[in-house]
Amino acid sequence: MWYPGRDPGLTDMWSRRQHRAYGMGVGIMLVDDVYPGFPGDMRNPSAYPFPIQYDIVRGIGFDQLIYERDKSACVEPVIASARRLEQLGCRAIAAECGYFAYFQREVANAVDVPVFTSSLLQVPLARAVVGAHRTVGLMVAVGDHLTEEHLTAVGITPGEDLPVTGIRESGHCPSLVRLYHEPDRAARHAEYAVVENEVVTLAREFVAQNPAMGALVLECGAVQPFARAIQRHIDMPVFSWGTLLDFAYSVVAHRDYYGHV
Repeated sequence: MWYPGRDPGLTDMWSRRQHRAYGMGVGIMLVDDVYPGFPGDMRNPSAYPFPIQYDIVRGIGFDQLIYERDKSACVEPVIASARRLEQLGCRAIAAECGYFAYFQREVANAVDVPVFTSSLLQVPLARAVVGAHRTVGLMVAVGDHLTEEHLTAVGITPGEDLPVTGIRESGHCPSLVRLYHEPDRAARHAEYAVVENEVVTLAREFVAQNPAMGALVLECGAVQPFARAIQRHIDMPVFSWGTLLDFAYSVVAHRDYYGHV
């Protein structure tokens, strides 16, 4: 990695309201559950070129976040987590699971930094860039539990032509599903090559079933490590948590330009 040195525009410091740390980047809210993450996974910061700070949304696991129809009990813990990250000094707040989309408006209204709760925020952008003659496909963790509330909260118009495939329902990704649902947390294990093959197989089948698809949006943070492999096989734009985090950091910590004329 090339380090250009200290920003010459940085000449002094000042206290920012309620901030306890400085030089922070993106804060990520984590589900209160235990599972391993390959590099690129939202809960593995080693692959990202900017600072990441985590906070656990206490008491909110995947059951409450995804499967419970009544999500009112989640609102307070999610907002509290976002506020802790803001207080630490994070310049933007994200979340590890795309189903946090449900709380996009509540969290954005509760803090004073930009909020990116879901990779699904990129769907309107994907729709705009592929043109009206193409559709945008959504690969999500559990298709049956992606609701209209999730979509409208991130700016997606109800009734849009958006093909959806669910990782859990597909039957193609048993290793990835076990990673989240194995009752014995200590036994949660996955092989990289096996999971890659599973998600690539699902993506290829999804595209074959939807020939008008012009872009794919990956909702699930656990699929992020395999986004490049997916793109190699389907040969189209892929929007993921990685592309969203890159964007989120760039808008709150814009890079300078070094070059020559």
